[in-house]
Amino acid sequence: MASNESDEKLVLLGRVVGVHGVRGELKLESYTEPRTQIFRYQPWLMRSAAGEKTIEGCRGRAQGKGLVAELPGVADRDAAVALHGAEIWVRRSALPTPKPGEYYWSDLEGLEVVTVEGVSLGRVSHLIATGANDVLIVREGERERLIPFLVGPFVTSVDLEGGRLTVDWDPEF
Repeated sequence: MASNESDEKLVLLGRVVGVHGVRGELKLESYTEPRTQIFRYQPWLMRSAAGEKTIEGCRGRAQGKGLVAELPGVADRDAAVALHGAEIWVRRSALPTPKPGEYYWSDLEGLEVVTVEGVSLGRVSHLIATGANDVLIVREGERERLIPFLVGPFVTSVDLEGGRLTVDWDPEF
């Protein structure tokens, strides 16, 4: 069965955190590495309280610790203010295939987590970056476990097709 574009998984790449100047430029927070890569993945699906809008042809530059972006159709400060807080999503197919041993966080979310002994620990809710390494947030009912995403010491295998992530982790911890 062919994949329906409207059913394709979306990946959150950033959000609008402010406005810059009076010509409609936006301040962005990017979740890509490096941060300027966000401009390579388009079209963007902008989601805000006002609804959703697909935008293509976004350009921008790094400025300080953030980014400044120009979006087609956003020509003044009022139009930019209306987008404050909007999330920037792209279709998963717009992103390059990860290298072996690398994963997009969005691909790990929802995977069942089991120990090497086969004990289920729950599912990956989300991940967080700590600076030293990424951390899996694994939820099972009300219980939440934080497991370092370190392939080898803690993560022994990732099976995206099978929907399972195996960890060397004490189920009591």
